[in-house]
Amino acid sequence: MSQVGRYGRRRASARVRRRRRLVATIAATVLVVILVATVTIAALTRGAPAPAADSDTSTTPGPSAEPTPEPTPLTPVETLLASTDDPNACAVSFAGDGIDQAPILQTQGTLYAGLPIPGRDGAVFAGWYATPEDAATFTVPARVNGSEMVACTDRQVTLHGAWKTPEENAAEDARIPILMYHQFTTNPEGESGWLRGNYAYIGDFDAHMNHIATGGFYLPTWDELSAFIDGRLWLPNRSVIVTDDDADQTWFDLAVPVVDKYQVLSTSFMITAYRQDPAPSPYVLRRSHTHDMHQAGANGDGRITNYAVPEIVADMEASAQVLGVKEVMAYPFGHYNETAKEGLRQAGFEMARTIEPGYVTIGTDKLALPTIRINYGMGLDALVNLIG
Repeated sequence: MSQVGRYGRRRASARVRRRRRLVATIAATVLVVILVATVTIAALTRGAPAPAADSDTSTTPGPSAEPTPEPTPLTPVETLLASTDDPNACAVSFAGDGIDQAPILQTQGTLYAGLPIPGRDGAVFAGWYATPEDAATFTVPARVNGSEMVACTDRQVTLHGAWKTPEENAAEDARIPILMYHQFTTNPEGESGWLRGNYAYIGDFDAHMNHIATGGFYLPTWDELSAFIDGRLWLPNRSVIVTDDDADQTWFDLAVPVVDKYQVLSTSFMITAYRQDPAPSPYVLRRSHTHDMHQAGANGDGRITNYAVPEIVADMEASAQVLGVKEVMAYPFGHYNETAKEGLRQAGFEMARTIEPGYVTIGTDKLALPTIRINYGMGLDALVNLIG
């Protein structure tokens, strides 16, 4: 074979080897690209950063990211507060033996409203107190009810319940006076005319309210009085309810400032056909003296004793629409009969105050509550003799 032939074969063989090396290089490059892409896709799927193109693909990938923890559920108090944007909202919780009451929302700077009166077999509820120690000792000045303003720390407060036995409740033998005032005068000598007795001297009224405010008296709400009558709630003997009939202008001008000064819960029985004034004080509850039955009927007695049940219901519904509440009313002139009582029942009124003298006790007829009438000339000594 000639030298030229051998040279040609060597050149051909060299070209073959170069092509093989080029194919091998391309295949290796493609393999690296595929591996990098696979790792990148897996990393993106896990939310981890993708590896760099020149990273070592033989490195074992790290563990998957931790799952996001579930948020801690809100407590009932937190749920209540989250449901309102009122900056004065207060979540009131309840504690004590046998107490299973859900928290409720109240508004700081207003009177407590609708506090529950729980029940338990063989026990009588003895009220809510500011601390467990007060609840254990039944400390009356620390008892909390609808005569007190709502005050909170960090928008929440806990009230502590207490219990008495039925025997202890009976032994208390509480007699609750409902004081009845009418008009007021600045004249120490009183007013003239046939209504002279109705006009309490404002100086005497001031002394009365001061005595109640500073003498350790408890001021029950009407729902508490109802539960007391049923034997479900213990009230201390030094309890008293303050009321005014007719909402006379002298009540607004003279008496309400005294009520405000001593922060004594009181009830104004309004004749809503004649007056529809808003409550003149946070310590004044507006209740019904009927809508338009404070007039003499055909037989000379009050209209409520002359009307049939449907007429009574219509009048009391009209009054309730003005006041926004039913609960308790005061009979005009103190006149009532069984028809009047049935009309009140059908209208949804639970209690009614008469002018009959006496004290409310366990078992008193709720639609015939007695009263302690305050007349002109009854100073502090007279009040002390009546309520202690």
